[in-house]
Amino acid sequence: MKTFMANNQTVTHDWYVVDAKGLTLGRLSTQVASLLRGKHKPTYTPHVNCGDNVIVINADKVKLTGNKWEDKLYRRHSEYSGGLKTVNAETLMANQPTKMVEHAVYGMLPHTKLGNQMRKQLYVYAGENHPHQAQQPKEFKVVE
Repeated sequence: MKTFMANNQTVTHDWYVVDAKGLTLGRLSTQVASLLRGKHKPTYTPHVNCGDNVIVINADKVKLTGNKWEDKLYRRHSEYSGGLKTVNAETLMANQPTKMVEHAVYGMLPHTKLGNQMRKQLYVYAGENHPHQAQQPKEFKVVE
């Protein structure tokens, strides 16, 4: 019996909706990253994009434990001297509610060209509504 190896012709990409309301950021992100990679499928192949499209709604209602709202810092650098910008989680959530979920999931994906393909399959929205009803996404329950 030969080992099955998925390729672009044999892979199908399903659509899933994940409701982030009241879920912890890290636990949500690990399961979303697993869906994007395709690790839940029996045909998972590490070097092929066999993951699914994931829609995360209610990203503004995600929760953090402990003092992370004040202590957790998000940094970026402009590549100029003195160009380090730092913002805490509370401010980031107030200004850009989807960025926190995107940042957490992106950090769990491969940092390669394959990971960039997987990134494009993630759609994060702050509210309940999303424009992907035509794809008939299935509900995915995150285990807390």
